[in-house]
Order: sequence, then C-alpha cells, then structure tokens
Amino acid sequence: MSMTFSGQVALVTGGAAGIGRATALAFAAQGLKVVVADVDAVGGEATLGLIHESGGDGLFVVCDVTHDSDVRQLHERIVAAYGRLDYAYNNAGIEIEKGRLAEGSEAEFDAIMAVNVKGVWLCMKYQLPLMMAQGGGAIVNTASVAGLCAAPKMSIYAASKHAVIGLTKSAAIEYAKKGIRVNAVCPAVIDTDMFRRAYEADPRKAEFAAAMHPVGRIGKVEEIASAVLYLCSDGAKFTTGHSLTVDGGATAI
Repeated sequence: MSMTFSGQVALVTGGAAGIGRATALAFAAQGLKVVVADVDAVGGEATLGLIHESGGDGLFVVCDVTHDSDVRQLHERIVAAYGRLDYAYNNAGIEIEKGRLAEGSEAEFDAIMAVNVKGVWLCMKYQLPLMMAQGGGAIVNTASVAGLCAAPKMSIYAASKHAVIGLTKSAAIEYAKKGIRVNAVCPAVIDTDMFRRAYEADPRKAEFAAAMHPVGRIGKVEEIASAVLYLCSDGAKFTTGHSLTVDGGATAI
C-alpha cells in the first residue's frame, strides 16, 4: 500500500539530525512543504538544505520546545508562511541518564522532563487548535520502547516516555471527533548520534545493544521515518491513540 497524504504542510521538531532529519526528508520526498524546528541552528539549516537540494520546499525555525514563547512563535511562523499545518511530528527529545534512580539529580530530572514531556505538551497545545480550525490533521509523538516497559538505569527517561504515551492517548480521545488523529512511535535502539555517544566508546555495549533486538541489529533512522509517515498518511485514517513499536522484536520477548 502506498502512502497518500491529504494535506500539504508538515512540521518536524528535533529535525536537525537523526530521526528528525530522516523524517523531514521523507515528508519532503512525498511532496509536502516541511517546517524543520530545532535548537541546533547549524543542523537545522543543514536539514533544510538537503530538502532544497532534493527539490523540496520548507523553512527552518529555531525553537526551544521547553519555552512557550518559542513554540507559539513557531506555529505563528507556520501559519504566516503556509496558512495551515496538516501533520506534526513532535520528535525533539534528550537522551537517557546513566545511573540508578537514587543516583539521579534534580537537574537531570528537570531537563529530561522539560524537553521530553513539556515540549510535547506545548507543541500539541498549539497544534490542536490550529488543526481544529482547519478541520483536521495528524500528530505523531516520539515515545520509546522505554515508555512501554521497565528501563533499568534510565528511570527518568523511561518516565518521560511513559508520559508521552499518556499525553498521546489522552489527546487522541479528546480530539477524535474533531478530525485529528494523535499517535506515538516507539523506537528501540536506533543508529543516531545519541546512540553513538552512549555506546561507541565501549564496543561491548554496542554489541549488547544489537543483540537485545531479535533481528540482530539496531534500527535505522529511515525505518522510524517510514513509521511516522504511515501514521500520518491516509492509510492510517482509522488509527488514533496508538503506540507503534519499531523495535526489531525487542518488546516481543
């Protein structure tokens, strides 16, 4: 089944690299205008450059999703440029802590929750009224397999991703009759800069990360992008409130 899209404008937060960049490029390849948002201006402009090189249309907006004013201005820029927002991928997030729960700091807790939870909440706070006014839309939030099960030595991160799933399901029910679908994608370990920072210093950890997936490898950013596009596409018109695992079988064990 080919993916088809009813609208014309997509937003990707955390679009400067990794899964966000891959998803922005995938949206552009479908002919959508793509708004890339990130705190990393260099990476964000690079993503936009790749979109333009492929013949696509879009814009980059510097945005810290933990600040209401930034998120509000992001969506105002989208309306000013394109007049609507059809698809939103709320992907901005920060990485896991590296110790047991009692070893964590208040600063770690606040930072992870601010980006991973407050950031998703703020983005949906502005996306939902905009989509209601135009008659519908689709939102996908980045959760994680860590939002579906226990995650030893990354309890704060796991709690943040459980919260994303809670926000996703609640918004899906609240806005189901408004023509807005809200879903989440739950990746396992994916080959990103975040993965390399966590594992490449110790090849044994990288080998363990691959082995934890029954398929025998970690995931690719393009595989998550494909899942996001499916959830936004007309092929998923009857899907809302769902957390789609893209995990190489990790949660099936």
